Amino acid sequence: MQNLELVLIIISTVYILFYRPINKKVNKTYIIGLLVVILAGHLLFNGYRIQMIPAYMLWLIALITALLKPDQKSSVVIRVLKILGLVVILTLAVVFPSIFPVFDLPQPTGPYTVGTQDIQLELNRDEVITADNSDKRSLMIKAWYPSKETGGEKDLYIDKGGRNGFARKYGLPASIFNYLDKIETHVHKNIGIADETFPVLIFSHGYNSKANGYYALLTELVSHGYVVFIVNHTYESTGSTFPDGREVYFDYDYASQIESGTFETVQPAIQAFKEDLTFEERHPIVREALTTYFVKDMVERWALDIVDVVSELKEWNNEGFYKDRLDLANVGVFGHSRGGGAAGEALIIDDRIKAGANVDGVQWGQIVDTVFQKPFLFISADWPAEHEDLNQHAYVNKSTSYFYEGMILKSAHSNFMDIPFMIPLKSLSLAGEIDPDLAIEISGKLITSFFDKHLKHKEADMNLLNSEYEMLELNVFEGDSINSMGN
Repeated sequence: MQNLELVLIIISTVYILFYRPINKKVNKTYIIGLLVVILAGHLLFNGYRIQMIPAYMLWLIALITALLKPDQKSSVVIRVLKILGLVVILTLAVVFPSIFPVFDLPQPTGPYTVGTQDIQLELNRDEVITADNSDKRSLMIKAWYPSKETGGEKDLYIDKGGRNGFARKYGLPASIFNYLDKIETHVHKNIGIADETFPVLIFSHGYNSKANGYYALLTELVSHGYVVFIVNHTYESTGSTFPDGREVYFDYDYASQIESGTFETVQPAIQAFKEDLTFEERHPIVREALTTYFVKDMVERWALDIVDVVSELKEWNNEGFYKDRLDLANVGVFGHSRGGGAAGEALIIDDRIKAGANVDGVQWGQIVDTVFQKPFLFISADWPAEHEDLNQHAYVNKSTSYFYEGMILKSAHSNFMDIPFMIPLKSLSLAGEIDPDLAIEISGKLITSFFDKHLKHKEADMNLLNSEYEMLELNVFEGDSINSMGN
């Protein structure tokens, strides 16, 4: 809650509760003037937001109390009802702005400022999600890049399509997220790119998630010298905003269609973790789920989106804004949740991608039957012991190169996103006990160090991160040191 918001609530409540003794000592003109000044200051410096409506009601009650000169005592019943009403309004006045606060994102620590621009990518590939057989796949890409410039227009925190889609997902009015205009993103629109050549990363978001809901993690990474292209997987993110103003939201009908009747495919694997089976006995059961569950097809489809973006890099590097700024010999991919699985799949199928990272996603698909030939990083949240760890089977063969397994202790799935900042109440954000800033610091440092080593080719001992962060458990496997079954 912002300072003037808190002052507005406190002053209004105190006056409503103690107006009789206050009126005896202070001229009402001053009281009314103070109330008006506080509201005006709040609107001027903080601005209106829908979460403050209960607080505005408190202020209005205080103003009416000052204007009407209520000297006559009410009956006990009326007084009790007034107190109960005041308690309800006061509770809402505190809770609403606290659940949806004007929050601070971590300041990026790298030497570069961060710029961004939006790119629409029209593909000559059939759109399988829509009913129109003539539709072609169209993606919105958000490009993030290092810059030496400061100032410029602030990048809006989450585009309108993402906001409105998020509101639709939870049945909330779209206006409830207007306050996000107040968030300092540390990102600037359309400023110049630094006069250097940078490794390129492609990022894939989580399922029915905000593609642009990863500002904390991505600004940190980009500030250390990477160009990142975020793929917004149309119809499977919360929302996309296209240049013509069209907003495309998550397609719940299609999701229902592809999910219907599929649980029986994965249920045996879930049951296998509950039974007293050895790894070897459980492996074929889990393998069957990893290679047949409907998410496998989604991961493969998203991987094609990633590959299509990689295919555009050469043209973007030959002319236009990114001319000679993209190091095409060092392209990496990473993603969160199902986007992490798509990143792993893209690493397998595209030789142009040199390293990949999966941030807390299950690696559905073919990897269980093969092995990475390139460096790969898997970061996990601190899942409870009863959680079915499908990835210990998916990654059984790890990599012929480097394979890293990291866990951030006391973290949860949402700690890799901005959600713990956006909604600080853990029961709603589903974040872990770890401080949100620390979770982003560790994951940012881990991902940056990984790509620094394998794309920038810096000398780095990743094991040292274990001693730097007590909340990190990192295991490093290198080529021949990797055992197969059960490791």
